[in-house]
Amino acid sequence: MAVDMNMNVLIVDDYKTMLRIVGNLLKQLGFKNVFEATDGGTALTMMREKEYGLVISDWNMESMTGLQLLKEVRADPKLKAVPFIMVTAESKTENVIAAKQAGVNNYIVKPFNAETLKQKIISVLGAF
Repeated sequence: MAVDMNMNVLIVDDYKTMLRIVGNLLKQLGFKNVFEATDGGTALTMMREKEYGLVISDWNMESMTGLQLLKEVRADPKLKAVPFIMVTAESKTENVIAAKQAGVNNYIVKPFNAETLKQKIISVLGAF
């Protein structure tokens, strides 16, 4: 089954440069509807107002971390099935384990390129 390139994709990162980089990579891959949130609280509000086919969230953010956002998403019956990819600069084993236990679909360690992002998305959503 092919990935719907018209689905809504939400990028969550408190660093504007990362939002732009990931947004550009997603557009290069063919995604047309890319949305941004600069913190977990905003992302959660956006997810409750609109349907997203994929969330790509940074781990380290102020006020609500990516892990806290993931836990909130998985605890919400309407949102718990949304595919979630965590992005982090740290490849600590305990972080990977914590994210897996919280229900993350995949994990990307910075820095990464378009091909890495594409492979992670394929592993979560299926082929393009």
